[in-house]
Amino acid sequence: MEKGALFRIFLRSLFIAAALNFRRMQNLGFAYAMMPEIRKKQGTREETERRLTRHLQMFNTHPYLSSPLIGSLVRMEEEQSGQEDASSIEMVRQSLPGPYAAIGDTFFWGALRPCAGIVAAALSDVGWMLAPLAFILIYTPAHIWVRARGFLEGYRRGKLGLEFIRGLDLPRLAGRLRWLALGVLSVWGGWLARKSQWSEGGIPPPAAALAVLAVILVCWILIRKGISQVYILYGAALLFFIMIATREWLIFWK
Repeated sequence: MEKGALFRIFLRSLFIAAALNFRRMQNLGFAYAMMPEIRKKQGTREETERRLTRHLQMFNTHPYLSSPLIGSLVRMEEEQSGQEDASSIEMVRQSLPGPYAAIGDTFFWGALRPCAGIVAAALSDVGWMLAPLAFILIYTPAHIWVRARGFLEGYRRGKLGLEFIRGLDLPRLAGRLRWLALGVLSVWGGWLARKSQWSEGGIPPPAAALAVLAVILVCWILIRKGISQVYILYGAALLFFIMIATREWLIFWK
């Protein structure tokens, strides 16, 4: 397929959730992304309708991992030579969205976005005006790279494009990002404790350092007991936001 057509398919895949509906989820966005490939074949009207109808069936996956899947399906559509290939395409289209959705939710929604948000919030609290830009620079390049590289690898490998996603090992990276986010929260909490106005003399640096170590130790114990890192992450974020609000309230009423 021409590079221009592939580029149009990739751009269309970025908007797969624009026409999200409760009946068939992302099917309209998926069919819209596949239209350049459908038009390229220039078959009979019945064949075109058959392919478009197949693409309009139920489709739902993580938006960021839809591009790798679409790349694989485009290559498989190009190489289709009979009913057996059509069945293989349909099997891939139905079997991969679920696992891709689970992987994407775990990494992007459950790890990368919270981590980027915590870093941006911490930078904002210390007075850095470009904290929102930090969130964008942490979060956006990662998902754009996965989308673009995944689409190219999917198109190059066809039905073996899933090997690229498997090779990224996003669940393992998600665990590391959660630990990083917990570490940032711990350091942020120690910094808040150090500048706290709750006592007349403030909290000495050694006590603040011990508070940071205590938070890290508590998080480690909770994880060892099987409590989800997501719950710990959001619980810690809520606790620190309460601390900030309380500090500001006390300063206001002094």
